[in-house]
Amino acid sequence: MQTKNKIIFLVIFITFSMFVLLIANLIYNFRDYGVKNIDAKAQALAKTIEHSLTSQMVTGVIENRELFLSQLEDLPNIDKIWLSRGKDVVDMFGIGFNNEIARDAVDNEVLQTGQTKRVITENIFSKSHYRITIPYIATSQGKIDCMKCHTNAKEGDTLGAITITMSIDDSKEVGITTVTHTAVIALILMLIIVFLINFLISPFLSLFDEIKKVMNKAQSGDYSYRVENAQGKEAKDVASWINGLLEKLEITLDAIDSKISIFLSDNLSEEKDHLINVKNTVDRLSDVYRFRKTIEYDESLEEIYLRLAHVLKDKLNIKNFNFFESDTVNNKIEVVYTQKQMYCNIVETGCRADRTNTIIDSTQFKNVCSSCDKCDDVNYFCIPYSISNELDLIVSIYTDSVKETQRIREIIPYIQDYIDSAKTVIVSKKLMNILELNARTDPLTGLFNRKYLEDSISKITAQATRADIKFGVLMVDIDHFKLVNDTYGHDIGDNAIKIVAETLEENTRESDIVIRFGGEEFIVLLYNCDEKSVESLALKIKEAFALKKIPAGTTTISKTMSVGTSLYPKDSSNIRDCIKYADLALYEAKETGRNKVVAFKPELLKQ
Repeated sequence: MQTKNKIIFLVIFITFSMFVLLIANLIYNFRDYGVKNIDAKAQALAKTIEHSLTSQMVTGVIENRELFLSQLEDLPNIDKIWLSRGKDVVDMFGIGFNNEIARDAVDNEVLQTGQTKRVITENIFSKSHYRITIPYIATSQGKIDCMKCHTNAKEGDTLGAITITMSIDDSKEVGITTVTHTAVIALILMLIIVFLINFLISPFLSLFDEIKKVMNKAQSGDYSYRVENAQGKEAKDVASWINGLLEKLEITLDAIDSKISIFLSDNLSEEKDHLINVKNTVDRLSDVYRFRKTIEYDESLEEIYLRLAHVLKDKLNIKNFNFFESDTVNNKIEVVYTQKQMYCNIVETGCRADRTNTIIDSTQFKNVCSSCDKCDDVNYFCIPYSISNELDLIVSIYTDSVKETQRIREIIPYIQDYIDSAKTVIVSKKLMNILELNARTDPLTGLFNRKYLEDSISKITAQATRADIKFGVLMVDIDHFKLVNDTYGHDIGDNAIKIVAETLEENTRESDIVIRFGGEEFIVLLYNCDEKSVESLALKIKEAFALKKIPAGTTTISKTMSVGTSLYPKDSSNIRDCIKYADLALYEAKETGRNKVVAFKPELLKQ
C-alpha cells in the first residue's frame, strides 16, 4: 500500500499547505483592515482636533483645550491624546499647559520631518496599541491663514503635532475569532477531503499495488502470480481481466515452448522468462527453416556441405572443422569438406566417433583417437550424426583452447538442428546420385554405359576443343562372341564381357573413359594421346585379353578381340564422328580376319 500512503500524504500536505496559506492570508487581511480602519479614525480625529483648536484660537478660548482633549480620551478605544509644540510656537507662545513639548523620539521625528508617524505594538496574549503622530503644517491657503497668528512661521513649517494612542484589542479579538472559526471549518473540510479521497481511491490504489506486484514478477519471467484482494466492482473487473490475460499467456507460452521445441534439439536458453525462451526458440526454428528451404534447391551434395560449412563459420563462429561421410554398408569413409587442413588419418584408419557412435573430446582424454596423428597442437571434438541406415556424417571440430572446446560443447544442439534439417535433403541427393549413377553405369561391368556417352559427349568435345586436347578412340569387340553364348550359355558370355572390362580398366589411365557401348562392344576414349600411342595401347589391350582365361564351368576358354581406332581431331573435329570412324575401322578388322587392330583411314568411307 505504499502508493496509497504516498497519495494520502500528498493530499494532506497540499490541503494543509492551502490551509496554512488561507489562515496566513486571512490574518494578514484582518490586520491590514484593522490598521487601516484605526488609521482612518485617527486621521479623522486628528483633523477634528486641528479644526477645534484653530476655532478655539480664533474665538479666544484656546485655554480650554486641555478639557477638550481630556473629553476626547473618553471616546471608545482612545487611550491618550497629547499635543507637541513646534519650535516656532514655543518661541512665540511658550511651552503651553502641562509642558506641551515633544515627549519622545517619535514626536521629535515628526516635528522635524513634518511626516506622519505610526507605531503599532502588537501582542497576542496582552493588549495591543496603535499610535499615530500627525504634524500640523503652517499654511496661508484655505479658510484660515496660520500666518496671522504665527507670524514667525513660514509656509510649510511644522507648528506642532498631535499624538493619539488607541487600543486595537477589539479588532484583534474579532480577527482571532474569525481566523479560529475559519481554521476549524478548513480543518473539518480537510479531514472530509482526506476521508473521501481515501474512500474513493483506496480500491484502485490497492488494485494498482497488486498489479505492480504481479507485473514485477512477470517482468522476471514468472507469469504464475495473480491479482488478489480486489475491492469494488470496477477493481474486481480489472483484476479479472488481467488474471485471465495472464492465464492465457502462461498456458500459450508453455504450449508454444513445448510444441515448437520438438522441432529442435535441446533447449539451450538459460532465460527464466518463457516469453524470451519462445522468442529464442522461434528464432532458431526460423533460421533452421530458412537453411532447409535453401538447401532444397541446391543441385549437389557439395553445395549442401558448403552451405552447412557457411553456417558453422558465420553463424556459430567455428573456424576450423572438417566433414566426413561414412558408408556403413561398405565400411568406407570419404572426406567431403575441409575447412583448413586435414588433421585426421580417418580415411585409412577409420573414425572412433563413428565406430562408437559417441562424441570424442580430446580435452577429456588426451590422444583418445589414434586417427588424429597431427593433433598435438590442437584440441579436437568429433561428433557423429546418423543421416540414414547406410550413411553417417562426422563433424570434426578443432580448437586451440579448452575454453573454446567448452563453447563448442554448449552449441552442439545448434549444429544438431541444422544437420537434422539437412538429413532428408542429403539422403535425397544421395539417392539421386545413386539413381543417376545407375542410369549412366552398366550393371554388369560397372563401366559407364551408352547413356553416359550420349549425355557427356558434347561436354567432352567442348572441353577438348577449348583446351586443344587430342583424344584417341578405340572401338573394341569380342571375336565370335555369339558362339560363346550359343555354346556355353549367357552366363559364360557375361564372364567374357567382365573379363574385357577388367582388361580395359587394367590397361588404361584414370583420365581415360571406358564405356560399354552395348552387347560385347566397348568404347575407350584415350585422353591426350597421339596416333602412335593409340595404336600401341590398342595392341596391348588386344594381346592382354588374348592371355585371359574365361571361366566356363569346369574349364576355361580364351578369346580374341578386334579393335578399330580413330584420332580426334585428326580424323574429325567432332568426337561423335570419330566414334563412327572407329566403328568403321572395327568392321574392317572383323572383315579382314579378326584379332587385329585397324586404324581408320578415309578410304574406309568409300567402301
